Amino acid sequence: MSRDTLIPVFDHSAQPNAGRMPAWVRQSLAEGDYAATAKTVSAHSLHTVCEEARCPNRGECWSRGTATFMLLGDTCTRACGFCAVKTGRPGTVDSDEPRRVAEAVLGMGLDYVVLTSVNRDELPDGGAGIFAETLRELRQRKPAIGIEVLTPDFRGCQEQAIELLSAALGADGQLVWGHNVETVPSLYQTVRKGAKYDRSLRLLQLAAALPHVEAKSALMLGLGEGFDEVVAVLRDLRAVGVERVALGQYLRPTRYHLPVLEYVTPEQFQRYGEAAKELGFSWVKAGPMVRSSYHAEE
Repeated sequence: MSRDTLIPVFDHSAQPNAGRMPAWVRQSLAEGDYAATAKTVSAHSLHTVCEEARCPNRGECWSRGTATFMLLGDTCTRACGFCAVKTGRPGTVDSDEPRRVAEAVLGMGLDYVVLTSVNRDELPDGGAGIFAETLRELRQRKPAIGIEVLTPDFRGCQEQAIELLSAALGADGQLVWGHNVETVPSLYQTVRKGAKYDRSLRLLQLAAALPHVEAKSALMLGLGEGFDEVVAVLRDLRAVGVERVALGQYLRPTRYHLPVLEYVTPEQFQRYGEAAKELGFSWVKAGPMVRSSYHAEE
């Protein structure tokens, strides 16, 4: 089977407003190191956002021998309308998870790793302690490794989260700190229940102010947002110090999630990318299959 073989992705049904899925929404089939990546994830009893969120790029990324590890279990305390990660009452925090993640990263030979998590609003620190301990485990085993975290908004404990992760980094530790605003403010009530736009901007501002930290965010397009609304969000992100941004097409993971209202064309994505570069972002990815951790090592 060719690496260039393409297949449609995600749920194709019940999308009357968007029409048929266009030809540019495609993913590569699993080849290469896919089986080895899957074996490593399973052997260390880890979760990945690739699986839990049904990422359409899993075949490509796992075939390249990389994955985005999802800390703090597989159950989220929120129920965002776009996300396939299950919602409910999470279990106890697995204090051994940071060690297993670090060992898996070493076993995969990664020079750059992306860590994310579910929302854990019931925890006093929002789960920031597990992020911090995972950073320590990774730095101890491989001091030069590149690390990117994609964190929740740490509702009610942002300052504590900043302190915990900053202490884990140390004086010279480099980090990309990502937090996704996901969509424009007018759609928050529908798309990001439990989240607040200003709260997300505040976390990104706190992260961007840390030494040796680059702040990063991402938006999904195709949920009913307007071009000017997206550019306004890009301006807000730059105003709080965000350096990196990713823009991709929202794809409906199941028929129970929000419908796709528009398939944004590659030409439109190019316009968004050009607007972001004009605003001064140092790292811009914009395209139908782009996700926040897609080719993050670049």
